[in-house]
Amino acid sequence: MANNNKLRPKDIALHINKTDSVLSFGKQAELLGISRSSLYYQPKPVPDKTLLIMNAIDEVYTARPFYGSRRIAEDVSELIGEEVNRKRIQRLMRDMCIEAIYPKPNLSKNNQAHPIYPYLLKGVKAGYPNHIWGTDITYIRSIKDFYI
Repeated sequence: MANNNKLRPKDIALHINKTDSVLSFGKQAELLGISRSSLYYQPKPVPDKTLLIMNAIDEVYTARPFYGSRRIAEDVSELIGEEVNRKRIQRLMRDMCIEAIYPKPNLSKNNQAHPIYPYLLKGVKAGYPNHIWGTDITYIRSIKDFYI
């Protein structure tokens, strides 16, 4: 069941009947395709200091998403008042699924899956007013509402 549905063992373990079961835990785990030890796993709580650092990382990243781990480590150290290792910042950023925004490689290569549309006005001369029209939809951010 774990391989077919791409579910994690802890999600599958929720299907184990822990009270009034005819089948043992081992047999139920075997039928569900997970190890018996995953039924007893209790994750450790995250320490308060780590949560403080993660909140500081989130605050710095929200203000400047283009900062990498080195700059975030400097700013977080200033925010919490003590030195934080850059490797720790990198690991926590990975755990939080955030990374610096920067130009990725091969940006100038075109996407072959995207079709190239023909230019429909090729050879057409604009001979009189209102002969050729064009539109543009632009989003302008506003405090109260938005304009299109």
